[in-house]
Amino acid sequence: MPAICNAAEKDRKVKTLFISVGNISSDFALDFMEKQNIDYIIAADRGLAFARRYGIRPDLIVGDFDSVSREIIEGYRREGKVPIRTYNPVKDDTDTQIALEKALEAGSSRIWILGGTGTRLDHVLGNICILKQADRAGVPAFLVDEHNRISLVSSRAVLKKEEQFGAYVSFLPLGDRAFGVNLTGFKYPLSDSVLTSDNSLGISNEITADEACVSVQGGTLIMIESRD
Repeated sequence: MPAICNAAEKDRKVKTLFISVGNISSDFALDFMEKQNIDYIIAADRGLAFARRYGIRPDLIVGDFDSVSREIIEGYRREGKVPIRTYNPVKDDTDTQIALEKALEAGSSRIWILGGTGTRLDHVLGNICILKQADRAGVPAFLVDEHNRISLVSSRAVLKKEEQFGAYVSFLPLGDRAFGVNLTGFKYPLSDSVLTSDNSLGISNEITADEACVSVQGGTLIMIESRD
């Protein structure tokens, strides 16, 4: 897990997982959850079906519930053990954004999102963008699936080779550009560089040292750790 340096994280202890509406590999997700020390679980819309199937009790349920069976949501309502926040399907925010905001309200120190990627590229891009809300709050947040771990870097992050998620690490600017970009401990180092949205300079790097470091002086980087 990358150590994304942020002083605000030191004051919070709540590690939050939320299960979103996208595609979820059951084997990966269950193994991932077993390895993390999760304090708080949010299930959003179709993520509720995954939670129900595997006996995972969320601490909060949110969504407009347009992609989960009525039987499942009514079952939780009858039990009355988990708070449910229902939203109108005609709304400005996606269910994933609502869940992220609730995770921040809960005082999360770290947030993992399962089901935030999948076949709907518009939702994937939107979910990457809303990670900025967590970044502004000083809370590391990650979109995770069996092939990718996606996060934002607006200051500095350290990746340990022994803990790397996959063989490749790519960097893209969130927005038009990111400047003052430094990469050390990578196969392709950078020094005080500028990454722009019309260039693929930051794609498919590899960690070569025991620890690799990325820092950025201006703008925000999307960091994608990936494996085939």
